[in-house]
Order: sequence, then C-alpha cells, then structure tokens
Amino acid sequence: MKKTALIAAVAMTLMLMTAARPANDVITKDGKTTIVNTTTLTKKVRGFHGPTPVKIYIKSNKITKIEAMPNQESPKYFALAKKVLDRYTGKSVKKAATMKVDATTGATFSTKALIKNVQEGVKYYNNNK
Repeated sequence: MKKTALIAAVAMTLMLMTAARPANDVITKDGKTTIVNTTTLTKKVRGFHGPTPVKIYIKSNKITKIEAMPNQESPKYFALAKKVLDRYTGKSVKKAATMKVDATTGATFSTKALIKNVQEGVKYYNNNK
C-alpha cells in the first residue's frame, strides 16, 4: 500500500510540473534565435477557411522574420494577406505587441487572423522566454 501511494504521489507531482511549463512545441531555439510556432497556441484563430498559424523568429528581442505555416486559405488571397507579416520584420517584440496594423482589402479575414497570430505569439514569447 505504501509503495502504491508513493508512486501515485510521484506521478501527480510530475503531471503538475509538466502542466506548469510552457508547451515545448510553441517555443524552440535555433542557436540565438527563438522561434514561436502558433500552431497549437492559436487553434481558434481563423482566417476565411480555417487556422492561419505562423512561425515568429526572434533574435535579441527583435523579430527577424515571420513565416506563414500551411493552411487552407485560398492561395490568391492569402498571398495578399501574407504581406502584412513584413510589417513586423525588424521591430522589437515590445513594438510588435502594440502595433496597429490594418487588414488587407480583399483578404480581410486572413489578414486579421495573421495579425492575431502574431499578437498571441509575441504575447506568449514575452510571458515564457
């Protein structure tokens, strides 16, 4: 009985410790660059045809690039929407978190979803770096 209680206590402790850590699939490192992947972070953020996750590359607290991840958006309209991501390149994480970016006409849903992904990704980075 005592051994079973000890095993249960250890298992519970491990579960709690794992739950308290940030998900390792959201933030990864590549040398001095931190990469924030919003795939699991923003599952409910949707463009016109579904989720529009991004990878945000951050080095020395500046965004070096943002990549759109695979999605179900119409390629023609998504190409217009992706241009919004360039506005964040070179900006500090602090600046990116507060930027007001307009949606692209003709690709409003996709653009707004990309902007929300960036905002949530930067927020997550700030809270878990």
